Amino acid sequence: MTYNLETGESVSKEVIAHPGAVVIVPVLPDGRICLIRNYRVAVDREMIELPAGTLEPGEPPLETAHRELIEETGYRSQSIQPMMDLLMSPGILYEHMYVFVATDLELGEPDREVGEEIQNLLVDKKQVIELIQSNAISDSKSVSALLYYLTFVEPKLR
Repeated sequence: MTYNLETGESVSKEVIAHPGAVVIVPVLPDGRICLIRNYRVAVDREMIELPAGTLEPGEPPLETAHRELIEETGYRSQSIQPMMDLLMSPGILYEHMYVFVATDLELGEPDREVGEEIQNLLVDKKQVIELIQSNAISDSKSVSALLYYLTFVEPKLR
């Protein structure tokens, strides 16, 4: 990608283009959050994170959120609301992440893709904080979305 500085000089930078993604904070009626344990090839380990997934071409983020929630957790939601947006690593990567909070959940069968080794992990607010504090949750999208939810959204739900 080439862009112009205020001085008139042109600068080239490598940028990775990504189609965009969603992250979902699934909140059960008792206030627990459904995280997932998910093996990640890039880091060769199991991660604890929020359900998330890539936008399909032409697919609106809300539709992606419903699809990914079912695929990864089995939960269906009657209410998925936008919560925040994230830019994952804007120095090199264009990946717009749309973060949603999902409530009114009903458990069904997950629709996992071939090769996905995912397990649900239901945790309360205290456990979420402990998992972040101990670095057991270390992926940036999950840390950001969970802290935003606990700070700005959850207090309004009480």
